Amino acid sequence: MTPVSTRDVKTGDRARRALAAVLPRTATTDADGGDSDVHLIVNGVRIRVKWVGEGELWQVRRLLAGDPGLLPDIVAARLLSPGAREALSKAGVGWVDETGAAEVSLPRLVISRSGQAPRALEREPRWNRSVLAVAEALLCGTAATVSATTRATGLSAASCTIALRTITDQGLLTASARRGRASGRRVEDPDRLLDAYARAAAAAMPKVSLTVGLPSRDPVGALAEVGQRWSQRGIAWAATGTIAAAILAPYLTSVSTADVYVDADTYPGLESVATAAGLQHLEGGRLTLRPFPTVTSRRLATTEEELRVVPWPRVFADLRAIGVRGEEAAEHLREVVRGP
Repeated sequence: MTPVSTRDVKTGDRARRALAAVLPRTATTDADGGDSDVHLIVNGVRIRVKWVGEGELWQVRRLLAGDPGLLPDIVAARLLSPGAREALSKAGVGWVDETGAAEVSLPRLVISRSGQAPRALEREPRWNRSVLAVAEALLCGTAATVSATTRATGLSAASCTIALRTITDQGLLTASARRGRASGRRVEDPDRLLDAYARAAAAAMPKVSLTVGLPSRDPVGALAEVGQRWSQRGIAWAATGTIAAAILAPYLTSVSTADVYVDADTYPGLESVATAAGLQHLEGGRLTLRPFPTVTSRRLATTEEELRVVPWPRVFADLRAIGVRGEEAAEHLREVVRGP
């Protein structure tokens, strides 16, 4: 399927196109409806399709929390997350997204498609490490000004200027006026910014990693001891993923592994960091070491219950990368930090 630009396309049209793309060639369709809702007549059967945007779990949960009598037959989105797909399936609501994936079971229409890789979709604006760092700082409450983001991230004023412009161009920051005192930027929608940041962070996850053994059945306590050794040697480190979420917003019933960012950019550097704490490489080990993904992840890390923990937006992004349960834990973290 050839990628089609979705800029300036009404959401109702996107919902119709997404469903039409997975219908049999012999199917006949007619459509009417509003901007986010569309009613399709498929082989004479009227179907209500609703567009929910990117397809995040929280967007689907918000829809499902409404009046059951008003639920659509099919939900359409840009790219439904695994958790969103599972929630819709459990609720008995069909779904389709712009990858060509679909699961629909209606009296006269049954569709099951796996779709294709998300990269076939229109690419989002490029997020480099500076843009990620600035977005991370904004989500942690830093004002959307060059001076404030420069202080928070340690990046140059030029890098912060470009990063803020990039985020603004995506409609994630707005200004009250083009010039003057009222022209300061602000985050338009924190949830949109968080979701965009998390998608970009997952795509830019450092490729180099090292797994090592983690002593003790208590990963939090064991990591705290390992972290003390690193701190004593002046090595920066901070936990992320499930072990960080267990401290910031407990959700999962058990945590058996740990993911930690450390101040090393290469595989030999990671080995050196491990050796400094008396750890050795172990295939399938319970502790995974990776380089810090941004300067903000290191600079804004905090100490929580004897663990250094990366900023909560980074924990959120890393949780979403580990499957449905991780996605649910990420949404719980969002609710704890922002409120339901």
